[in-house]
Amino acid sequence: MRKWHSRRDTRKMHRWGAFLISLPFLIVIISGLLLQVKKEIEWIQPSTEEVAIDSLALSFSDILRISQGVKEAQISTWSDINRLDVRPNKGIVKVRSENQWEIQIDLERGSILKTAYRRSDIIEQLHDGSWFHDAAKLWIFLPSGIIVLILWLSGMYLFFVPILAKRSRKK
Repeated sequence: MRKWHSRRDTRKMHRWGAFLISLPFLIVIISGLLLQVKKEIEWIQPSTEEVAIDSLALSFSDILRISQGVKEAQISTWSDINRLDVRPNKGIVKVRSENQWEIQIDLERGSILKTAYRRSDIIEQLHDGSWFHDAAKLWIFLPSGIIVLILWLSGMYLFFVPILAKRSRKK
């Protein structure tokens, strides 16, 4: 069995670790960058409309009926709705359909303010690995994150050891 040579073996481990996680980490970086700007880029996530209201006049049945009128959202029953995001201070409710369409409805008048395809949820699933498979999140992306931490530690070691060695030689 060969002896551990710290700098040489750390460099080798650093190179192989970087190679092993290159694709999952690239996905995390790109999707993370897109998520950082999701509020600024309408293509990723629709901006939130805002209206002044006096009262919250819509019922849940009104919200379902109005949502059913948006063909792209493909809503016929409550099971076609992923979630409701009620924003009383902005006077709207966001209806998110299972097929990723978002409908923004005025809570007082019931008018549709905006409909748009919402990509941020898919980007988040890519970011955490669940888009590929539930197991990919724990068996590919989590280990990749651990390896990135090890790469950071080994990179710091490879950066500081020559500096410290140079200082000790000067003394």
